[in-house]
Amino acid sequence: MTHVEDELSSQPECWSRAAEDAADHTRALPAAGERVAIVGCGTSWFMAQSAAALRERSGQGETDAFAASEFPHGRSYDRVVALTRSGTTTEVLELLGRLRGRTRTTAITADPGTPVMDRADEVVVLGYADEQSVVQTRFATTALTLLRAHLGLHSDAVVADARTALETPLPTGLADRTQFTFLGRGWTVGLANEAGLKMREAARAWTEAYPAMEYRHGPISITTHGTATWMLGEAPEGLARQVRDTGGLWVAGELDPLAELVRVQRLAVAVATARGLDPDRPRHLTRSVILTAGADPARDGNPNATANPGPNPGGSPGPDPRSR
Repeated sequence: MTHVEDELSSQPECWSRAAEDAADHTRALPAAGERVAIVGCGTSWFMAQSAAALRERSGQGETDAFAASEFPHGRSYDRVVALTRSGTTTEVLELLGRLRGRTRTTAITADPGTPVMDRADEVVVLGYADEQSVVQTRFATTALTLLRAHLGLHSDAVVADARTALETPLPTGLADRTQFTFLGRGWTVGLANEAGLKMREAARAWTEAYPAMEYRHGPISITTHGTATWMLGEAPEGLARQVRDTGGLWVAGELDPLAELVRVQRLAVAVATARGLDPDRPRHLTRSVILTAGADPARDGNPNATANPGPNPGGSPGPDPRSR
């Protein structure tokens, strides 16, 4: 079993623990009425998108989500929440440093022995959800579960659906498809984005992600017998029929959308295995992007982008290089 298989299989237990512990982190997490921005890089950015949509939809306050490198410093927020598995990602650390003394900040991380502990005003450590695989699964979904529980939007049914997602076979022939499109609505658009990223990272698959209502506005033109369209959450009326009419495979999201993401994680591993790939160590990727002085993160193939070469000071599981 690969690390990612082991880690994604532990998500029901991680989610239960995060939900139980949410009340202990009330002071560190956004209060009702605060104007909040949630930031991250890669997978953490997509989780930020989902968390922001959930919070705003639940009436807790205006909430935005940004890639850490794209934070709009001209805007005013009561709190900025940073999601960072490793606690070492350059863009996140630089942003927290710029906000110090101006805006209250909270970091949600997996490693208590990293620089983020000193950069944020409040820190929530989910050490039990740390990972050895470069590809994120349980930390990201556990962080989102913590925020869902803080909003009062988590239930035991979500954990039950996660167990179903782990136990139920994937649709026949799904892993043989050549292209995958993931769709979401509202808070699940972030999950769709993350689903596409998982397939690209682990399996080098051709994937796309869209808000479900946008699929008819062009993307459906590529759908054919070799493609699969996977809905995370409730589908717009008539969309499933339209996809099937193209000859494409429609995959309905019948479980809680976060549990549907677990199914996608399993698909990514299955496709990677079928292609002879190591889903733990995708090519060109490291577990943390750490830029040296003078680096230009916008430049393709930046030689200054490096992985953290040092040991894991927090003692939590995970080989170097470390996670986003």
